[in-house]
Amino acid sequence: MDIALIANPGAGGSTDTDEVAVALRAHGAEIEHFSLDEDDLARAARSGAERVVVAGGDGSIGPAAVVAQALGVPLALIPTGTANDFARSQGIPLEIPRACALAMEGTRRQRMDLGRLSSGCAFVNVANTGISTSAAREAAPLKSVLGPVAYGVGALRAASNAKPIACRVSVDGREIFSAKSWQVIVGVTGAFGGGSELGSADPQDGQLDVAVLPAGSRVGLVRRAWGMRTGTICAQPDVVHERGREILLELPPGTELNVDGEVIPAGRPERATLEPGAFELVVP
Repeated sequence: MDIALIANPGAGGSTDTDEVAVALRAHGAEIEHFSLDEDDLARAARSGAERVVVAGGDGSIGPAAVVAQALGVPLALIPTGTANDFARSQGIPLEIPRACALAMEGTRRQRMDLGRLSSGCAFVNVANTGISTSAAREAAPLKSVLGPVAYGVGALRAASNAKPIACRVSVDGREIFSAKSWQVIVGVTGAFGGGSELGSADPQDGQLDVAVLPAGSRVGLVRRAWGMRTGTICAQPDVVHERGREILLELPPGTELNVDGEVIPAGRPERATLEPGAFELVVP
């Protein structure tokens, strides 16, 4: 089988491309290598591969899904990042040999929704802003030492010094929130932060979920953290939760987004939309 292997050597788990390639070839793969560079991704989308395999963390999956979508072929995942939230949410094996076997021999495919931002940036888990961006920056230098625990440490540090942000949130043209918030989460799978989740998001329902955590005391952030770790955050009575096909975020200048673990500047305004059933994922 002809494989377009898209790998991110910079992922938290330090992707060993050679190890992945050897494991894939053991199952009959003919491999062409690509990076996450924009030009390389464009070349991958013209490669004629029969299957796209991405080896990396959560931030690598959205761009690879766009390539698979363009080629009209399935996407398979070798999770080699730190959090691997997408893999966990979809039951993808975390061990490289097992993931490679599934990538090559898996016959079950699942249609998955794909989120898009104003910039065209694709995401599969969440795009969120507020305390989460501070947490991501705090966690980044700790990943190589602490692994997934770095996310918890980063969140604790962020909770001690981050400030709420003023925002206006609209869903399908209807304003649902206009005040200060600790965090705004727009979800496809809803999985993020090394084990946190919205709990209500479904990557096959054709809708984005948005949860707004209103500003309040720092002590109250403990309850927020518990809700995210247990997938019950949207059930907390003061959390604003809605679903829709288009989420508009009006944010202060200089605001950043945490998009599948990657921190990028937010658009002004930032518009998140959904492409239902955009790509096929190889699943167990």
